[in-house]
Amino acid sequence: MTYGMIKKVFFLCIIAVSLWACQPTSPAQNNPLLQQGRTTYLSQCISCHNSDPKKDGAMGPAVFGSSRELLEARIMKGTYPENYAPKRSSTIMQPLPHLKKDLEALTIFLNHTP
Repeated sequence: MTYGMIKKVFFLCIIAVSLWACQPTSPAQNNPLLQQGRTTYLSQCISCHNSDPKKDGAMGPAVFGSSRELLEARIMKGTYPENYAPKRSSTIMQPLPHLKKDLEALTIFLNHTP
């Protein structure tokens, strides 16, 4: 390779890296509630539910798209909202009231489409 070719390759690499680094981040990546919901879900929920909330877990059903009303009833009281038809008839899920502060974040995470 000649010195001129090396300069051209180096220049093209600089441009490529600059363009890659300047790409805007998605609004979702900057949403702290989305990140909090993801963290809470992965640390508290995947022992029963799948790490992919769109899939059924070992003991719990898929939870993607769950409403705030459903999450609050299940997490806070271990019940279902009035007139709600559960995906499974089990009552194995116990209330997790310590997650009250995370309800909004979980709702955002479980209803986020990447």
